[in-house]
Amino acid sequence: MVILALAVLVVLVTGGVYIAAVLGLLGAFLGEFFAFFPLLRAVGNISWTASTDFVLVSVPLFILMGEILLRSGMAEDMFESLDKWVNWMPGGLMHTNIASCAMFAATSGSSVATAATIGTVSIPNIERRGYNPPLFLGSLAAGGTLGILIPPSINMIIYAVLTETFVGDLYLAGLIPGILLAAMFSVVILIACLYKPSLSGTRTLASWSDRLTALRHLIAPIVLFVIVVGSIYAGVATPTEAASLGVIGSLILALARRRLTWLSLLRSFEGTMKTTAMVMLIVLAAFFLNFVLTNIGVTRFIDNYMKGLDISPLLGILAIVLLYLILGMFMETLSLMIATLPIVFPVAMALGFDKVWFGVLFIVLIEAALITPPIGMNLFVVQAIREKGPFRDVVIGSLPFLVAMLVLIGLLIAFPELATWAPEAVRAARS
Repeated sequence: MVILALAVLVVLVTGGVYIAAVLGLLGAFLGEFFAFFPLLRAVGNISWTASTDFVLVSVPLFILMGEILLRSGMAEDMFESLDKWVNWMPGGLMHTNIASCAMFAATSGSSVATAATIGTVSIPNIERRGYNPPLFLGSLAAGGTLGILIPPSINMIIYAVLTETFVGDLYLAGLIPGILLAAMFSVVILIACLYKPSLSGTRTLASWSDRLTALRHLIAPIVLFVIVVGSIYAGVATPTEAASLGVIGSLILALARRRLTWLSLLRSFEGTMKTTAMVMLIVLAAFFLNFVLTNIGVTRFIDNYMKGLDISPLLGILAIVLLYLILGMFMETLSLMIATLPIVFPVAMALGFDKVWFGVLFIVLIEAALITPPIGMNLFVVQAIREKGPFRDVVIGSLPFLVAMLVLIGLLIAFPELATWAPEAVRAARS
C-alpha cells in the first residue's frame, strides 16, 4: 500500500499536476480503494477544521507583512547600511548579500521573497564593480534560503500545524542554526576569495563615521524582529498575535518612510491573497491526505515497520537526508514539504528523534532543494532578475553553498543541541 501510494504520488508530480490536486487525488484514490467507509465525505469537515486553526491565521499575516516591507524601500537602505560594515572583507558585496538576506529573512519568512528582494538591489553591482558572476549569483540564491530557517518562517508554521508542534519552539530552535548557516556562507565566500582574489571584485571602504551613521537604517528591521519574534520568545504573544503586531509595525514603518500609498497597499493585499490561496489549498489537501493515511493504517504500518527493523537511528536519518537531497532536485520546496511530510515524519518519530530537532533538520533539507538543479526555485528567481547570461552561472555558483548546507546537516546530526538547546533553555527559565 505504501509503495503504491508513493508510486501514484511520483507519477502525478512528474506529470506536471499541481501539488494540491496531487495530494487531493492521492487521498481520494487511497480512500476509495482501501478504506472501509467513504472518507471523501469528510473533506468538508476536515477543510473547515484545518482552515479555522488559529495558528494558520498567522500565515497570511506574515505574508502581508513581507509584502508591505517589500514595497517600503527598507531593503535598499538595509543593504547599503550593511555594505558599509562588511564590505571590507575579501568578497566585498557578496558578504553584504548574505548579511542582507539574513536580516531580511528575519522579517519576511519567505526564501523566494528574500532572494528576489535582495537580488533586485544587488545584481546591478556585478558589472559595475567587476564581480565574478557565478559566485555572486550563488551568494544571492543561497542567502535567500535563509528566509525559511531564520524566524519568522512560514514553512515552520506549516510544519508545526502538520506535526502538532509548538511554533515558538521551532522558531527558537531555528535561530542558532540560521545564524550559523549565514556565517558558514560568508566563510565559503572568504575562502574562495582568498584562494582566488580575482573573484572579489572592487571593494569600497567606509569610514567609521559613515558606518555609525548607517546604523540608523538597521534600527527598523531589528525593532520589527524584536516585536515579532521577541514577543513569541517572551511568551507574551502567540505566533498569530505576533504576526498581527508585525503587520502593524510594517505599516508604521512604511508610513514613516512615506511609502504607504493606496496603490502599494492594494498591491500588498493582492499579493497576499494570491500567495495565501495557493498555500492554503495545498495545506487543506495535505490535511485530507493525512486523514486518509491514518484511517487506512498507513501511518501505523510505517511506525510498526520501522520499529521492527534492526537499523540504527543514525542510519535511518541518513537515509532520510539522502531521500530529500534526491527529491529536492525535482520538486519545489512547498510541494516537497507537504507531499512527503505525512509519510516521513512518522518514520522519524519511530526512530526516536525529537520532533523540534527534526523540524529544523527538515527545514534545512528543503532549503537545500531551493538551490539544487534542475528545479531549484531560488536559482530561477535569481536568474530571472539577472535577465541575461547563462543559467549555469547560478547553478555553478550555488554549489559551494550547498556544501555548507551539507556540513550544517552533519553538525545538526552530530550535535542535536544546536537546535534543541534554545527551546529547552527557555522552557527551563519559565519553569
